[in-house]
Amino acid sequence: MQTLHDANRTALTALRAAQYDFEEAAVCKALTDLCVPDAIFRSAFPIPEVTGADAFYEAAYAPLFKAIPDLERRDWIVMSGVTDRGLDWVGCGGFYTGTFAEPWLDIPSTGHMVHMRFHEFYRFENRKVVEYQALWDIPEVMMQAGAWPMVPSLGKEWCIPAPASNDGIRNVYDGLQGKISSDLVIDMLEHLKQHPSQGGPEVMEPERFWHPRMSWYGPAGIGTGRGFAGFRNWHQIPFLNAMPDRGFERHKIVYHFFGDGPYVAVTGWPNMIQTLSHDGWLGIPPLNQKVTMKSLDFWRIENGLIRENWVLVDLLDLYDQIGVNVLARMRELNKARYPMRLTD
Repeated sequence: MQTLHDANRTALTALRAAQYDFEEAAVCKALTDLCVPDAIFRSAFPIPEVTGADAFYEAAYAPLFKAIPDLERRDWIVMSGVTDRGLDWVGCGGFYTGTFAEPWLDIPSTGHMVHMRFHEFYRFENRKVVEYQALWDIPEVMMQAGAWPMVPSLGKEWCIPAPASNDGIRNVYDGLQGKISSDLVIDMLEHLKQHPSQGGPEVMEPERFWHPRMSWYGPAGIGTGRGFAGFRNWHQIPFLNAMPDRGFERHKIVYHFFGDGPYVAVTGWPNMIQTLSHDGWLGIPPLNQKVTMKSLDFWRIENGLIRENWVLVDLLDLYDQIGVNVLARMRELNKARYPMRLTD
């Protein structure tokens, strides 16, 4: 007998199929059929928060489809589960791809194939979507267009891969193993938060949680790190140097963890609050300003250890909070591509 979580995951099949062979009428119908009329859609900056499937299509998909007329969705993780608050979610990870034929968000088109990672989370009630939280890796598109106007990434920038185990699109919900997987990830995160306030890197006990050949797939702007040393060097050390109060205000935010077999997901809007009190991260100076962050993540467990971790953070929203308009800076950078538009 199909479980509730299997049914929720299956309910996304029509939308995913319509977005694979993207066509406006089919996608609009699939979205409308999937969602309650007043569903809330929360997306990456600068896509506005809207209510209703039609409004979301016009705000998000219509401009993207215009820029990429052969738009195609490819999923490599589709998992479901329930949080400790009794909320039912389905998490999808993958990328949109196609020919970047026209500008999008003023990102100059390339005429070449482009890829943009997505992490999309759908909250279900009575087998209908009532809330959507998603991050699209817009900086990844800017980089492929040669239009990223901010600091270079410390980690490796590339097309993020699917799970090495090739089992990310779940067929049968496994809540028992999912709970074990979730508990491991939550325990790991608690240990990460002990450093640096409670000691050096050893207090994180990485050998208890992370596979020696782990891969940490960060967002464009941060990049990928291999092994725990790669995670530390290309992400954690700069991150904690700049914001050592990370995790001090957890009581002000809400996490949504859910597991399915060896996969774990977390979403929150936001799920981090901390202070940019020091230098060292993304070239941002020590502003002594409190910021929030939205991070939508997946983990894959292998033989009791975390082997892969996919992370997206809304970096454009972070920059916006500190008064940096990345898209405006990108437009200034790209004036040189259109000499006839240059001003005095």
